[in-house]
Amino acid sequence: MNQQFQRPTGAFIGASWAALLIGMVTYMVGLWNATMQLNEKGYYFTILMYGLFAAVSLQKTVRDRMEGVRVTGIYFGLCWISVLLAVLLLGVGLVNATLSQSEKGFYAMSFVLSLFAAVAVQKNVRDLNSAGPAQEHAEISPGPQ
Repeated sequence: MNQQFQRPTGAFIGASWAALLIGMVTYMVGLWNATMQLNEKGYYFTILMYGLFAAVSLQKTVRDRMEGVRVTGIYFGLCWISVLLAVLLLGVGLVNATLSQSEKGFYAMSFVLSLFAAVAVQKNVRDLNSAGPAQEHAEISPGPQ
């Protein structure tokens, strides 16, 4: 399956990276300033890292399948399970945490923003790689001879 992918715009690339950084940094600042035990902070940090890896891995396997690259069903299933497990673990942790509702919402929203942005960044990286080098000097190239 040979498909042509358009290069993502600079604005979309910038917005994707900005969303990823904003989501991750706000989540981490929240953990840094939280009045919870270090093991709890480690739990939430690990869930963020696991969720980001799982989301990127799932996006890659979905794209591989779309492009006709063979992906085993076991790995594809593990990617889905990992994303769902990361979200479930965050949810269980927040439901049982002794945090205010606004703090719980803060962690949930920055987590979801980070996962979504990680998928967008991975898509941009893949699209840029698939599109090949930019045609910056297309107007200078000679015409048909």
